[in-house]
Amino acid sequence: MSNAEILTRADGLRHGRTPFVLATVVHVERPTSAKPGDSALVLPDGTVEGFVGGSCAETTVQLQGLRVLRTGESLLLRITPAGDERTAGADEPGEGLVTVANPCLSGGTLDIFLEANLPPALAYVYGHAPIARALLDVGRALGLDARPASPGEPLPPDLHVAVIATHGRDEETVLTEAARAGVPYIGLVASPKRGAAVLAALDLGEEERTRVHTPAGLDIGARTPAEIALSVYAEIIALRPQAARTERPGADAAAPRAAPEQVDPVCGMTVAVTADTLSLDRAGDRVYFCGPGCRHAFADDPSRYAHA
Repeated sequence: MSNAEILTRADGLRHGRTPFVLATVVHVERPTSAKPGDSALVLPDGTVEGFVGGSCAETTVQLQGLRVLRTGESLLLRITPAGDERTAGADEPGEGLVTVANPCLSGGTLDIFLEANLPPALAYVYGHAPIARALLDVGRALGLDARPASPGEPLPPDLHVAVIATHGRDEETVLTEAARAGVPYIGLVASPKRGAAVLAALDLGEEERTRVHTPAGLDIGARTPAEIALSVYAEIIALRPQAARTERPGADAAAPRAAPEQVDPVCGMTVAVTADTLSLDRAGDRVYFCGPGCRHAFADDPSRYAHA
């Protein structure tokens, strides 16, 4: 893929709310097959699209890219030959820099910037009154993917926030669906008296009821629609650590997950185990490799690597 195709593909992933890492070669010390400006995408399933070097460099970018997807923190990856004096403390995260010794390299060094691209939190706002419009405006200003929604609309698996500001219209249906779907934050804009009555009438279990916040928002003396919207998002931010610890049923299949990691017995590299990782079966155990060279070496003489 050309760099232009990589960027077009990245735009499509963003619109589809698929997390990815954009890996860009920013510096090389020859000999290397990659050059500054070469780029690739690392997807949640470990797929690498594009070019940032040979198979061993790509394996390292894949491993570190999957780690970046989990942490959401971009970093500069330095891949150097094994034995290079700059590899002291290799594979240990520093201040935005990770250095990895790669025994497969032919003598060059690669510096690759891994940029995390995670979709913003998705918020559905129900209603058409001024408060609902303010919720959309303030949410977008805060960097959320705030969208207007209608009762009965299917809830996406990565929905983070649902705020109901319909002033009595179809509230019970939306609240019940969102609570049963495990949406981390559900807010009902209503007076304390009406909100309590609506919540008491819902056919929900106790754990599901705890997800519904009414009156939605912190008590900051809000009066205008914009102030009420601000109070709602203030409550969402305050509850964010708690929501992050709650695993939502039916979580998005595209959400970043920890990929198993194994050590290549030939070269000692750590590799991420994905559907495409090269491997062999040895005495009932599956052995994984960084590239075809190490797999061929192992297949030729497995006993040589028995200690690994």
